[in-house]
Amino acid sequence: MNILFAASECVPFIKTGGLGDVIGALPKALKKQGMEVSVILPKYGDLSKEYKEKMVLLRSIEVPVGWRRHYCGIELIVYEGIHYYFLDNEYYFKRHGSYGLYDDGERFAFFSRAVLEAIPYLSDKPDIIHCHDWQTGPISVLLKAHYKNHPLYANIKTVFTIHNLRYQGNYPKSVLSDLLDLSELYFHMDGLEYHGNVSYLKAGLAYADYLTTVSPKYAEEIQMEYYGEGLDGFLRRRAKHLMGIINGLDYDLYDPKSDENIFTSFKDYGGKEINKQRLQEELQLPVNENTPIISMITRLVEQKGLDLVLHVIHEIMSLNVQLVVLGTGEKRYEDAFKQLTETFQGKISYHPYFDETLARKIYAGSDLFLMPSQFEPCGIGQLLAMRYGTLPIVRETGGLSDTVIPYNEFTDEGYAFSFQHYNAHDMLYTIERAVWLYRFQPNKWKALVTRVMALDFSWDASSEQYKTIYNGLLQHELV
Repeated sequence: MNILFAASECVPFIKTGGLGDVIGALPKALKKQGMEVSVILPKYGDLSKEYKEKMVLLRSIEVPVGWRRHYCGIELIVYEGIHYYFLDNEYYFKRHGSYGLYDDGERFAFFSRAVLEAIPYLSDKPDIIHCHDWQTGPISVLLKAHYKNHPLYANIKTVFTIHNLRYQGNYPKSVLSDLLDLSELYFHMDGLEYHGNVSYLKAGLAYADYLTTVSPKYAEEIQMEYYGEGLDGFLRRRAKHLMGIINGLDYDLYDPKSDENIFTSFKDYGGKEINKQRLQEELQLPVNENTPIISMITRLVEQKGLDLVLHVIHEIMSLNVQLVVLGTGEKRYEDAFKQLTETFQGKISYHPYFDETLARKIYAGSDLFLMPSQFEPCGIGQLLAMRYGTLPIVRETGGLSDTVIPYNEFTDEGYAFSFQHYNAHDMLYTIERAVWLYRFQPNKWKALVTRVMALDFSWDASSEQYKTIYNGLLQHELV
């Protein structure tokens, strides 16, 4: 069975969020299941020189984009036993940044068509193309519209994974013919049409043979109006072909017992305490083992529940805690945390950038990880926190609900903290409860840290579920 992953980012080559982690880890897990998996990506200008120098040009082709034909180089690098193909077009990809650019609609129309045009030149013909998020949404419809009569493509199936329904890739109707070379037959409510525009995400939802998303709870939520981003009715109609599969972690990449990015590797609470002390020193916070560190490593956007935090920030800081925030995003949130750093000198440490090494140090040195999201398809922050012995405080939504079991002091079940309603004072009460447990029940706290570090959120179980879907498609059981 040959699977081709089509995506816009992948660790270690390019990463802007959790999608990159998934594409970096899931193919390796599937390979352990006996499948042949390769990955196809844009060749961005931001790729490091180290990887560019190792790439081998396999072929140069021309890719149709509407009425135009553009150059595309197909380049290959074999990394940790997996074939990674990079599609090269300097006009579209030799620039800083991956998304959020004025011509994203054209760039990813090119990429989606180029993936299909590249198939004859890959080492193995894929049985299934597994597409990820809106950037690859057009692949399924282009396959059916332009290649269904070509014998090489006739039996290829597609799976489309929703990583975040809010990001949809919506563009004017003109892209239907100008970029995708599709007729009006595809522009309707059961096709690509979305409020008069063309939706790349909806192209994947409508024409892929099977749909997945990144947690069972999120699969339920996106069929509700509140979480459905205007697509809940459409997703309810496709519910028989939609499954939520929880994301995992690459346990080789993220391992506190061998991680060279943290202050000192550790396997128990004693080693974690050393990382906490060193983190306080590095961030110029008062070194005090009795002061709990609450951390947030996040994009600073509304989805992440930052309004709740800012609404009760004075009450949080009155608990005599230290708050460490790492991330960038909307200017209003960046400005707020910069101001709070001045207001609470020596108590709040804000870093308006993203740095992988610092992130690992924060995961390893914090006591609590705050993630009060409005919605969260899966979330990787809470998984990383638990891997490094930091207890999450989350809102019960999406993957946070699936992965975080709240601690019950009466039954001694669970291992972290959660609240149900999107409400600042519910969150504050939960933070107060966690801080109280840290201060006054140190033995229980150490037991919880030991408990979360023993949990298994590796890709093993999830990759089995993907394998079941792939087999079902090829055996015509999922129709």
